[in-house]
Amino acid sequence: MAKARFGRVITAMITPFTEEGNVDYEGVVSLATYLAKHGSEGLLVAGTTGEGATMSDEEKLKLYRLICDTVKPNVSVIGNVGAIGTQDTIDFLKKAEKTGIDAALVIVPFYVKPNQEGMYQHFKAIAESTTLPIILYNVPGRVGTSILPETIKRLTDSCSNIVGIKDATGNWDQVTLEKMMLPDDFMIYSGDDAFTLPILAAGGVGVISVASHIIGNDLLRMVEAFELGDIKTAQMLHLKMYSFMKGMFFTSSPIPVKTAVNLIGECGGYFRLPLVPPTVEEKEKVQNMLTSYGIL
Repeated sequence: MAKARFGRVITAMITPFTEEGNVDYEGVVSLATYLAKHGSEGLLVAGTTGEGATMSDEEKLKLYRLICDTVKPNVSVIGNVGAIGTQDTIDFLKKAEKTGIDAALVIVPFYVKPNQEGMYQHFKAIAESTTLPIILYNVPGRVGTSILPETIKRLTDSCSNIVGIKDATGNWDQVTLEKMMLPDDFMIYSGDDAFTLPILAAGGVGVISVASHIIGNDLLRMVEAFELGDIKTAQMLHLKMYSFMKGMFFTSSPIPVKTAVNLIGECGGYFRLPLVPPTVEEKEKVQNMLTSYGIL
């Protein structure tokens, strides 16, 4: 049976920037400390929600070291290392290995839309270049293609350090086939907050979450209730959180969640282009969601 080696609720952490567009490293420490106390058993750093695509390698490596120093050993740290090119990913992963991260997240290559053999060769080369555990990231809505369960099975058969997946397909058949075909200890994490309870029911271990910046305690309570067989409580929490979880994606993420973090008085910081601050109407919508949930 799969166990959540890196935590059941892993927050895909936002990156606070200063008004000038620089990484606010002091704000990063403050936010990471807050998340560690509010339901996050792991942190994913410099991913999509962290605006990692707009950051330099040096900024990301400094973030990994800083967050490891801040929250470990009580909270796991996963570094996003994925890039379009296989060799570029390997080169960066070699540097990331030295920062203290517990695992590496590697996305299906975006823009180029490789076929299944290309994905297999890509992930195999990356996994063979490191001893770090690798978590695949399957998000067809952002990259334009999807890695199939059969390909993941080929990878787990040949690479023992490919240990899990962040599944953001929203596809029940995909998740079910993953659970049927992959090793018992392979970790399936929901990559969609609102899909967490169904993924747990299929044998998943938790969620790599956006909404956990705000409702991390409730998300963790839901996972714990499910693990204890208290399905009624897990369902109640799912229904309580559902509108909020969906609402965090009403416009380009991470605009809503960064806005929410700022509104609750924590360090969400500014955005880095091409992302921009919310409009007055968007900010009001986030404020209404927080009020409806009982946070403000």
